[in-house]
Amino acid sequence: MLTESLARFSAENRWWVLGAWVVLLAVSIAIMNTLLASALTTQFVFTNTPEAQRGVDLIEEMRGLPISTNEVVIVRSETMTIDDPAFEQAVTDLTSRLQALGPDIIRLETLVDYPHTGLPFLLAEGRQTTIIPFTMAGDFDDATSNIADVVEVVETAKPPAGIEVLITGQATVGKDFLEVGQEGIEKGETFGVPIALIILALVFGTLVAAMLPVILAFASIFVALGAAALIGQVFALSFFVTNIIFMIGLAVGIDYSLFIVARYREERARGLEKIDAIARAGGTASRTVLFSGITVVIALFGMLLVPFNIFIGLGIGAILVVLASVLSALTLLPAILSILGNGIDRIRIPLVGRGVADVENGGGFWDSVSHGVMRQPIISILLAGGLLVAAAYPMVDLAIGFAGVSSMPDGIPAKEGFLVLDEEFSAGNVTPAQIVFEGNLDTPEFQGELRSLVAFLESDSRSAFGPEQPLQTNDAMTIGLLSVPVVGDSAEPLAVNAIDRLRNDYIPRIFTSGVVDVHVTGETAYNADFFTESKSSVWIVFPFVLGMSFILLMLVFRSIIVPIKAILLNLLSVGATYGILVLAFQKGWGANLGVLTQFDIIEAWIPLFLFSILFGLSMDYHVFLMSRIRERYDQTGDNADSVAFGIRTTGRLITGAGLIMVAVFWAFAAVDIVGLQQMGFGLGVAILIDATIVRIVLVPAAMKLLGDSNWYLPPFLNWLPDLRVEAEPVDPAPATFDD
Repeated sequence: MLTESLARFSAENRWWVLGAWVVLLAVSIAIMNTLLASALTTQFVFTNTPEAQRGVDLIEEMRGLPISTNEVVIVRSETMTIDDPAFEQAVTDLTSRLQALGPDIIRLETLVDYPHTGLPFLLAEGRQTTIIPFTMAGDFDDATSNIADVVEVVETAKPPAGIEVLITGQATVGKDFLEVGQEGIEKGETFGVPIALIILALVFGTLVAAMLPVILAFASIFVALGAAALIGQVFALSFFVTNIIFMIGLAVGIDYSLFIVARYREERARGLEKIDAIARAGGTASRTVLFSGITVVIALFGMLLVPFNIFIGLGIGAILVVLASVLSALTLLPAILSILGNGIDRIRIPLVGRGVADVENGGGFWDSVSHGVMRQPIISILLAGGLLVAAAYPMVDLAIGFAGVSSMPDGIPAKEGFLVLDEEFSAGNVTPAQIVFEGNLDTPEFQGELRSLVAFLESDSRSAFGPEQPLQTNDAMTIGLLSVPVVGDSAEPLAVNAIDRLRNDYIPRIFTSGVVDVHVTGETAYNADFFTESKSSVWIVFPFVLGMSFILLMLVFRSIIVPIKAILLNLLSVGATYGILVLAFQKGWGANLGVLTQFDIIEAWIPLFLFSILFGLSMDYHVFLMSRIRERYDQTGDNADSVAFGIRTTGRLITGAGLIMVAVFWAFAAVDIVGLQQMGFGLGVAILIDATIVRIVLVPAAMKLLGDSNWYLPPFLNWLPDLRVEAEPVDPAPATFDD
């Protein structure tokens, strides 16, 4: 057995293994500190070519420059107008300081102000607010790297009293998103780790054993961050990747170590010598960890099938930290256990972990729970299943959308600038609709159609479009760009509906000559195409995750009933999570409790993301529980006794592990970005449901009803390899403590 041999090798060569991990950690931390910042992006990018992406490609071809970000500096006063010399001087001084940053940071030809140009669109009604728009140099990632220099110019500006200077824009918003996201990681560490330590101490009863899984989790996180920094040099990863690595790393890393340490202590209590106990844990719990990790990774691979960088980045980050967690659990943990020996039980906590668990003959809380559920399996299923169906019902009101800059917390500089810009000008100046024409533009047909389009936009019944900029073209007159401001936040329904009218009403009605092809791009168009791609991806991701999970579970447990039951229960759990998300955010229940932000929509990426992550993580507990049940069933052939055995030997661990995951995920949900709140809260809710209602009630009740049929494998599938996760049993000795 690979895992048993690996555990024994790591235990017998503990100092070499530990040294190798120290080197790996040092290299990973060095790579992380050097390359991680350049590996992350706040830009959302398609990996295929929907309409919005095709438009971007044509704009870059026309300009010969990569698409960058639009930024706007806002200068305003409550007491002065642009006609006051002090106000005008403040604007020109600010423009000069921005110009001094040079062409490597700002495309100077795009930097304009009212005092130098007199352009009316730069001045608000009342003449007390003016804007200085410009485009950042380089591509989106260059803008993200350089925006701090621009923000410093704005923040260090010292205009006369009564004049305020603000800045907003795509890179500015991205910078603030990164900072708020980093605060989320710090909150997760500050609150999640101490809570995890407390739960581990209650589960193990000793501080040394409690600290070990946390140490392993952080080792896995740093290795995953180093690997992500390397991958990000080839494929830029969404800045959310650091959040997901910390969240999943703490949750999974702690869980994997928790189960192995618990099995090691159990084997020591049976009387095995240290190395033999480590090897035995390697042949059982470590083997379970390996297959559990494979199951999680397969589920996460579903996210890589979505043609959008945020999904791919989140999927890569989660996969990396799961793989690192499995590797540390299979190698580093046995080495540390070999070093610690009996020292793992040092610093005992009074009155905790001293109970005697007779895992062979039953007894205790979890044994009573399992037998109680199995005495009335139908009633148990109806009550627990009915509760989850009721929780899932609000899902009928699930509204999918996007959380833009307006959803950021008050006081964030980019949001303050956005609100002023939207009130006195149009926020669409930063994220306009970009209408791209491809074809022969030097024809009367196109010129007539263009005039008709401008007239339609100006007469739009909902006044969603601002004054368009002059048409830009390449020298060959084969590509043209018409930029049109769209009112409001690019993620709000008003802007999304405006793009929909433009694409599906105005353009098809006007451009009938066939002289040009028309593509609508821009941030709002990106959002619309992302929504479409996400819906389409459901038909790829769901079958892939469900199908691969079925196959793996069938091979591991040599049954078609176990995977079918697991998939149905997981779908029920995911549905309940979606319903609770609707109640917590859309219906405002979380805001009423003062812990969450009320928001009218669930971020478009959340449902598909939660499905992939939750299906993987929930399989963790299912594999751990079912492996102990199958182990007992292979010994006794008694289905009911095997279920009770599995519950009483894993109930405490699964509950503790589940509470740790919930604590970690909910700690990260304290961040002020709505999307991250929904992600952290949703993950926590799903794990809480899965580790309690599903694993402790629905699984034993369903297995009691099905009896020996749980292990049915059609004869024509007997040729499949036997990949069951538990090794052959050894003669047990009485346990002396409860694991």
